[in-house]
Amino acid sequence: MTEMKYKRNFCIVAHIDHGKSTLSDRLIQKSKIIDDRLMTNQILDNMDIERERGITIKSQAVTIPYHSKDGNDYELNFVDTPGHVDFSYEVSRAIASCEGALILVDASQGVESQTMSNLFMAMEHDLTIVPVINKIDLPSADIPSVKKQIEHDLGLDPEDAVLVSAKTGEGIDNLMEAIVSKFPPPSGNPEGKAQALIFDCHYDEYRGVIIHIRVKEGRIKKGDIIRFMSNGTDYKVEQIGIFKINYEEKPYLEAGDVGYIIAGCKTVSDVRVGDTVTLADNPADRPLPGFKEVKPVVFSSIYPMDSNDYEELKDSMEKLKLNDASLTYDKDNSIALGNGFRCGFLGLLHLEIIQERLERDYDQAVIFTSPSVEYNCTLTNGTEIVVDNPTEFPETKIKEAREPYIRASIITPSEFIGSIMNLCTEKRGIQKNMTYLDEKRVELIYEMPLSEVLFDFYDRLKSYSRGYASFDYEVIEYRPTDLVKVDILINSKPVDALSFLAYRPGAVARAKKVCERLKDEISRQQFKIAIQGAIGSQIIARETVNPVRKDVLAKCYGGDITRKRKLLEKQKEGKKRMKMVGNVELPQSAFLAVLKEKED
Repeated sequence: MTEMKYKRNFCIVAHIDHGKSTLSDRLIQKSKIIDDRLMTNQILDNMDIERERGITIKSQAVTIPYHSKDGNDYELNFVDTPGHVDFSYEVSRAIASCEGALILVDASQGVESQTMSNLFMAMEHDLTIVPVINKIDLPSADIPSVKKQIEHDLGLDPEDAVLVSAKTGEGIDNLMEAIVSKFPPPSGNPEGKAQALIFDCHYDEYRGVIIHIRVKEGRIKKGDIIRFMSNGTDYKVEQIGIFKINYEEKPYLEAGDVGYIIAGCKTVSDVRVGDTVTLADNPADRPLPGFKEVKPVVFSSIYPMDSNDYEELKDSMEKLKLNDASLTYDKDNSIALGNGFRCGFLGLLHLEIIQERLERDYDQAVIFTSPSVEYNCTLTNGTEIVVDNPTEFPETKIKEAREPYIRASIITPSEFIGSIMNLCTEKRGIQKNMTYLDEKRVELIYEMPLSEVLFDFYDRLKSYSRGYASFDYEVIEYRPTDLVKVDILINSKPVDALSFLAYRPGAVARAKKVCERLKDEISRQQFKIAIQGAIGSQIIARETVNPVRKDVLAKCYGGDITRKRKLLEKQKEGKKRMKMVGNVELPQSAFLAVLKEKED
């Protein structure tokens, strides 16, 4: 094995679309651990959904060899991380397993909000930081301006910045040398008691749970009996090794290594991200500090299309939770949809991704309910409760309701300020600060309710700024609000899966929007379908799906008008009867249509 002083563990962090995955491709290509014939773009993004959307969802680790100019052979373990704010938990886990971080900045876009939040995250973990300016081959690249931003916004030395083009491969050699010379080697004693941090895992149908670890102390080898310190369960190591795109088996892993363990673990609940692995015969005195508990901000219920598939959905959720530690879920029940789960997500994109992964990876047909945030409520008898599900909202007993507020940081070119400020004001935002970062860019700080950001805020922000504005947020506190529950009625029957909690002054507009979208999704029947939004018994919005009509007068050639009237009255009576007994089936697309912003 490589001596510890010749090992480097680092991650690549940046704002979304600044070129992390492309840079990873170039580093892998440079190391020649994969044949040029097999080389593809976004090689570490191994899910179809990542390739289709062009975003990284899962952090991926890989070990590459590098022969340095100083004549030594180094082992570089690096992690490619997601850039979207909804997957920041993935980034925090990647950072915890490294000693250094490459902060990637787009030469044409400059420093953006997620760049700054990822930098602060890396600083919290005392990582060595090297700035990298990417996309220097673009005609719009403005390197002097970006260097100023690195100094002014990030507080880093611009002279340390490495200039690269991940697309063409320019500057990759300099970057490799910077990684070797500037990042410290890992610390730890290979002869000590074994301690390894689980930073990720996934489920394999044939091998059970594959555990991704960073060894902090000691040594773990094939045949050892390992122990998970959170629950005390023991397993025998069947295979151990490192990531080189595929799994490469090794006899052991020691302090400073990043790799995987296969131990025939079929019980998914035994393995937990953030847990410490040690040896059963010589256990460590105490576990490593894990990751801080994830705090979901968006809640939605999920149900199988067929209620008989509940157990399958339960197994799929367990396996998905293993691979995505930021997902939380509990059992839930609905009158309309039967048994399901109440899930917590880090944002709407996270919700979409989970839905697609359940459908693609686990072949589950599911329905998601309208998303909501977590409200704190004080009842008239003084009891404090937390409500994240509209069905649990005690309308008549509420003394005070409080909703979560966020501190939003928006960095935008100055020409779009007006429309973005109007958008934030429309979403009940309160402006706290406005800073000109340079002559072209402005940072806006707003405090606004999280519930207002959930639906169409991000889409509209990108639309108003032609895609240039960047957005980052953190939940700060709970503030009083005027909260009401809005029920959606189809054919006078409430559909509990579509009900939602809303700010009272905005409830009518939101209910109208939901009714309009449902009208487009519900297919016509032989009777009139009323779609209504209601607060209690008061109807606040209505749309009607017109019936499919049979022409009953087709056979009447002239004749008495009373004959025609009689036929029409008869038809009317029949439709009335149909309406009483007819059921309206809601397609899954109807539930999704409520969530998404309507495209113009």
